[in-house]
Amino acid sequence: MTEQSASSRVMETSRTTESWNAREPFTRLAQLLDAGSLTPLHERDETAVATVCGRIDGNKVIAFCTDASRKGGALGIEECARIAQAIDLAAKEEWPVIGIWHSGGAKLSDGIESMHGIGRIFAAMVRASGIVPQISIVVGPAAGGAAYGTALGDIVIMAPAGRIFITGPDVIRSVTGEQIDMKRLGGPDAQASSGVAHVTATSEADAYARARHLTDLLIHPGSFDDTLATATADLRALLPESPRRAYDVRPLLRGILDCDADGTVEELQSKWAPNMVTGIGRLGGGTVGVIANNPLRKAGCLDSESAEKAARFVRMCDAWGIPLLVVADVPGYLPGTSQEWGGVVRRGAKLLYAFAEAQVPRITLITRRSYGGAYIAMNSRALGATAVYAWPDAEVAVMSAESAVTILYRKELASVKNDSSEALRMELIDKQRRLAGGVERGIALGLIDDVIDPAHTSRRLAAAYAAATAIVSRRRGRHGNMPI
Repeated sequence: MTEQSASSRVMETSRTTESWNAREPFTRLAQLLDAGSLTPLHERDETAVATVCGRIDGNKVIAFCTDASRKGGALGIEECARIAQAIDLAAKEEWPVIGIWHSGGAKLSDGIESMHGIGRIFAAMVRASGIVPQISIVVGPAAGGAAYGTALGDIVIMAPAGRIFITGPDVIRSVTGEQIDMKRLGGPDAQASSGVAHVTATSEADAYARARHLTDLLIHPGSFDDTLATATADLRALLPESPRRAYDVRPLLRGILDCDADGTVEELQSKWAPNMVTGIGRLGGGTVGVIANNPLRKAGCLDSESAEKAARFVRMCDAWGIPLLVVADVPGYLPGTSQEWGGVVRRGAKLLYAFAEAQVPRITLITRRSYGGAYIAMNSRALGATAVYAWPDAEVAVMSAESAVTILYRKELASVKNDSSEALRMELIDKQRRLAGGVERGIALGLIDDVIDPAHTSRRLAAAYAAATAIVSRRRGRHGNMPI
């Protein structure tokens, strides 16, 4: 062996050792938790998992990490028992629990005993659901039982090396003949598009940082102060002049919410059902969960997937006691046979149920339009909204005035000459807007509280949350967060 090749081999061995050490669970947990706060819940031994108590921004959390350096982090009865015990402790003390997953699933050598142990993890997670936040960070493969261990958490964060799948490529290839690799099967892009992953991080370190930020928003809900809420942009200017044009709602949300070093909103499931935006941020110093129609995608229509996405988010925030802000600009439900046959009635009903069940303060802001059944579903007064506000020129109706006139006055429009039909049509549209409901009638009926100036939106919303939380502080629903 030459001197050069020997040196290269030493360097390669060093890199491999560094990579292997980076998988060591206490190394990973130390990156997640405050420096010097990590306290093991058990003696260090040959078990392929570490469970610890620690702190994030000074507040206690329970965390665990599977040990990928030992048989790929496979879970036997002892590993499973430790994870289940850690989750039960978190629920008892009401501390958030964060799991770092890099595991091939059940330990084959333990047989049915390991499957029983993984079932005990699932049961512990369900017992803790709705009591404490559960965040899953996937830093490597999470296969089989480990995949469901991540998905039963409230929020799933995936690092670039994360992979989530029930059945691996080799088994798929042998059973179906399909050729696919682990990244395409269960990598961050695949699971973000499927809705499994809530957050896709740019690196493993970024995954820990995102988990810390989300935990801080939950541990420090803050209090609402309207003097702290000031719009950072001309909010009305963020909407196009034409009410028919599409736009991205996210700049508007950033304008409404507080600006800080960590950004204004931690968006969840951005690549799944993108016609609905969900995320957690602060408004006037207090933590809020945000739900907004996004007209950039499918014109902001509600459909089966966006309804499910929003429904689960509503129930998650309700279980944690996080007030909800609903920003509505919705032309209705997406029409079509694919939606009807795909169960939009059943799946859309989940959003109605979630809002009607919710106990947290929840405020709706109608920015441009809110039509038909989608008006009801987006946290209307009928479903128990704490307050409903609208911007000037916002429309509330069974359907758009243009569509209604086409249906209601078809014969009248057909009977006039072509050069007069457009003038009559515009006259009828104006009449329909005035007579068929709208914001003014909504205010008169007590269904809409007020029309507010876009420039004062943040302060008005923060003041409304302050008033609501002053009556009942940290009100929350008493239910779990089933992954519906």
